[in-house]
Amino acid sequence: MKGIGHISLVLILSFASVLQAQFTQLELFSGFEKTNFTLFSNYPIDNNNTLSVSTLTFFQRYGEEENQIFDEVGVQPTVFWNINETFSFGSSLYCNSFGGFSERLSSKLTLKTSNALLLVIPTLAYSEKKNTGLGEVFTQVQIQKPLSKNTLLWFNAQFLTVWDKFKSHSRSFQQLRLGIAYEGHQLGLGLDVDQYGPDPITQSNFGIYYRKTI
Repeated sequence: MKGIGHISLVLILSFASVLQAQFTQLELFSGFEKTNFTLFSNYPIDNNNTLSVSTLTFFQRYGEEENQIFDEVGVQPTVFWNINETFSFGSSLYCNSFGGFSERLSSKLTLKTSNALLLVIPTLAYSEKKNTGLGEVFTQVQIQKPLSKNTLLWFNAQFLTVWDKFKSHSRSFQQLRLGIAYEGHQLGLGLDVDQYGPDPITQSNFGIYYRKTI
């Protein structure tokens, strides 16, 4: 029911991936219903950053016993070919505690200014467990406003939708973050809204997040 990936393409999760060639990022999000822990890293393979490897590891756990069917652990390494700052193509393997293994091909469109970012990532995937193809679209909007030399007001919105055989809803989410960023640290409020299955079951979670970029 959870399909192919709770935070799957959150692997491009942060605007840092287009602003930094090499970094590791940790995020903890905890609310009334669930807790998420995410580790994301991005490292170039060559000196020109034409090829890069991104790795996502995440853990999600719900507090209420009846919702723990939605608990997830996932690992996803991806190799990206960066044509330029706007267009990239990637191939990845994804292992999910619920959805099993899948192979994925993605393209990435990145539009950015000094204070804003729009990221759109359509993906074709094949689920070994479901023995079927999947269509996925991930979108991110990020806006930052300088408050002082080292402090930013930071807003991030992420949206994912996944469809089995390109016609039956499998998984969607909407994630909102609003916080203060200071020298690699971020702290603020967050809202996650998750939809599961062909007749979507919706779970909402409001909480706080902390993010550290190394």
